[in-house]
Amino acid sequence: MIVLPKYPGVSPLVVRRLPRYYRLLTELMKNGVERISSREFADMIGFTASQIRQDLNCFGGFGQQGYGYNVASLRAEIGRILSVDGNLPTILVGVGNLGLALANHVNFEYCGFQLLALFDESSSTVGKDINHWTVRHVSELTEFCTEHRPLAAVLCVPPSAVPDLVKKLMDLDVKCYWNFTQYDLSSLYRNEILVEDVQLADSLMTLSFQINEIL
Repeated sequence: MIVLPKYPGVSPLVVRRLPRYYRLLTELMKNGVERISSREFADMIGFTASQIRQDLNCFGGFGQQGYGYNVASLRAEIGRILSVDGNLPTILVGVGNLGLALANHVNFEYCGFQLLALFDESSSTVGKDINHWTVRHVSELTEFCTEHRPLAAVLCVPPSAVPDLVKKLMDLDVKCYWNFTQYDLSSLYRNEILVEDVQLADSLMTLSFQINEIL
């Protein structure tokens, strides 16, 4: 069955700006702000008012001329577009320093994911209580996934472990990956899975370029 996208033709660059809008609107709501103009919004976030209007018009607009945007309503609409209430069942594999930090500090539910379990192979890590999860051994993956049917996985394992692990997870119908492994999954399985490759070193090198542009 062919599944058509909900928002055909929307640029990935637009989608990547939506979480920033959502985060700012969340802060505005916390501070009791009820409405905001596109110009005020632009000044706060560092984009032009025209850019913000163009981005939101990709999904219907949501503003009123002479009034601006209702903060709570716009936040709810962007949250719906991003599916932050999706509670997508998710597992995390690899509870080293990075995996531990993600488990402890990332608010998965705020982002639309429900973290079900943590997995590792280290005897010094398996059995530990992290946040409100007990770390399971990777040998339990098949049994756990068969029972709980996670659709997404956070990967924090060494690059050498990725091919076999992802093949196993794909066989268990895990189709979405937040990948911190430095292994380029998006190229390897371009048409088979959904991948968000997070290359921290790339971000740091981009900052290095920007610093050297102004020094």
